[in-house]
Amino acid sequence: MDFLEIGKIINTHGLRGEVKISAWTNSPEDFENFSYALTKKGEKLNIEGIKYQKNNIIVKFREINSIDEAEGYKNSVLCLPKEEMGELPENVYYIADLLGCEVFEVSGEKIGILQDVFSTGSNDVYDIKRENAKNLLVPIIDGVVKSVDTENKKIVIKIPEGLEDE
Repeated sequence: MDFLEIGKIINTHGLRGEVKISAWTNSPEDFENFSYALTKKGEKLNIEGIKYQKNNIIVKFREINSIDEAEGYKNSVLCLPKEEMGELPENVYYIADLLGCEVFEVSGEKIGILQDVFSTGSNDVYDIKRENAKNLLVPIIDGVVKSVDTENKKIVIKIPEGLEDE
């Protein structure tokens, strides 16, 4: 069974066991679709309530009922089975499925391995690790990604003109 990391408990909140979570999903509101989360140790935490605070969420788990109990969960990474995350729209992928993919130019030349994906606010950026060269950062904008095959771990892109350093 594949698991996806959905966030991290970064602090306690209040005296009744609520915790502050940094959501690693597309939107903190995604947590409203989850009835539970799992810790990396496999402990199931049932969600009883959600509140929003800036870029974080405050979650009340049934199993955590005091600030002392909540302290024990600080820095815990939360995950869910992939099948519980729901269907993705066409041409949308989980970052975990993209990491480690071989990246090729449309000409067939191998560029490197996708090492990270991060957001700049306006678009995502692929961080591609190359052999004998510094990493290549490629903005994911219209016309760049030509194909993605997560099963075979292969991505084909067209590097925007002027981006590649010789």
